[in-house]
Order: sequence, then structure tokens, then C-alpha cells
Amino acid sequence: MKRVTRDDITKAISSADDVTIAQIIGTGATVDELAEALAWIANDEPMMNAGRPLATGRVRELVDILAELEPDDDEDGQGAPAAVSQG
Repeated sequence: MKRVTRDDITKAISSADDVTIAQIIGTGATVDELAEALAWIANDEPMMNAGRPLATGRVRELVDILAELEPDDDEDGQGAPAAVSQG
């Protein structure tokens, strides 16, 4: 199995910063595991309704990391604005 690379991550997750990329690579996950984690983030209810077991192991680690990139449900989906220095 091919381990995920920085290039794989940036293609799959445009919002990933260097810290997130390092965390994902640090899990030792494969490209397939990253794809499964992304599917869980995008479609957790349909996957649970289809009887899929909850993510475990490296996929669970990836889901936790990726969840930090998601805007909160109570926001407008735009995420937080970038910090702007007033100097």
C-alpha cells in the first residue's frame, strides 16, 4: 500500500496547512485510508445508515485531524476569516 504524500494531501484537501499535512503524514496512513476518512467527513450519516462500522485506527486519526479543518455547523460555512495584520 502506498503511504500518503504531501502531494496526495494537497490534491485532496486544498485547505490543509503545513501542520495538518505533517499530522496526516505522521499517522503513516495510506492513500486509501485518507480517501476513507474524507468520505466519513463528507458523509458520516449515510455511511452509518449503510451499516458501515465507525472509523477506527489510522482512519479514525485522520477523521479527527480533518474534522479540525471543517467549519462548525453553526457558522455560515465560510470558515473563520484570515487574520489580517493592521501594522
